[in-house]
Amino acid sequence: MSSNKGRKILIPIIIIIILILLGFLAVNILGVFGDNVELLPASTDASDTAPTEISAKNVDVNTVKNPIDFKTLRKTNSEAVAWIYVPGTNIDYPIMQSLTSDDYYLHRDINGDYKYAGSIYMEYCNRDDFSDRVTVLYGHNMANGSMFAHLHKFGNSDFFKKHKKFYIYTDKRKLTYQIVSSYVYDSRHIMNSFNFADNDVFEEYLNFIQNPRSATRNTREKLDHNLTTDDRVVTLSTCLNSGDGRYLLQGVLTKDELTR
Repeated sequence: MSSNKGRKILIPIIIIIILILLGFLAVNILGVFGDNVELLPASTDASDTAPTEISAKNVDVNTVKNPIDFKTLRKTNSEAVAWIYVPGTNIDYPIMQSLTSDDYYLHRDINGDYKYAGSIYMEYCNRDDFSDRVTVLYGHNMANGSMFAHLHKFGNSDFFKKHKKFYIYTDKRKLTYQIVSSYVYDSRHIMNSFNFADNDVFEEYLNFIQNPRSATRNTREKLDHNLTTDDRVVTLSTCLNSGDGRYLLQGVLTKDELTR
């Protein structure tokens, strides 16, 4: 009799212990699955991917003074997206980008008024923050030496050796470009002729600008770093003094500083 009574008491205790163990086990299992859910990556859909920052490896955390008053500049024309300065030349101009026509500033000044010399401008296909792999800027080769006429000074090897950099300012950044090469090129439209989204195409372009197949060329023998598909290039383009083709100056981004 006492034996049966003991069994009756023991069975509920065992059941309670089993329930406690099952509960503990369930909590741990849920915890493991919960941790795994937190570790799952967010959507990898291309539409969720932010645009590539401008050569982030070169960004300087320190800020430098911006010499361009972009607030006033954009009151004059909101399509003034940047400013270019090339030491040793008189290239010290705003960079325009029309949202209506690629050649709008071919013969228009910053005010939008007709002027044969036009403005320095980039095409609509380029991002105005210079984050594209290749950005092309155009300017006339004016007889009075204005616009991009002084790019031809880089045809002189001594001048090329002494003048190694040019600068582009945006409203938030100072971008420093090391001059890689200058040379005579054909009249191809660069942005329409190359698919720079293709790594092989861009790598071939980088190799070409370091060793252009041109009888008239100057190249930098030693660059600050070996060029890779992570680099960003700005191509300055103007007319030749005679005949068809273009004169190009190639620069690679070497420093990206925030401005104040």
